[in-house]
Amino acid sequence: MSATHRLARILAARSGEDIELAFATQDGQTLKVLATSDQIDRLVDELEDILNSPVGPEADEPPAVA
Repeated sequence: MSATHRLARILAARSGEDIELAFATQDGQTLKVLATSDQIDRLVDELEDILNSPVGPEADEPPAVA
């Protein structure tokens, strides 16, 4: 597993039937991934759950890899 990098920005664009996400980090690296609409829906659901959950002591731990 690679090191954790601080996110600078996320760009999203449609690429055919998929969605391309580009994650730019503060240290200048960029990672591009293709995701299906279903994967984006699940990602949005997970992010909403995280944003709507109380902040606790475990908030400093990185998320588990799916």
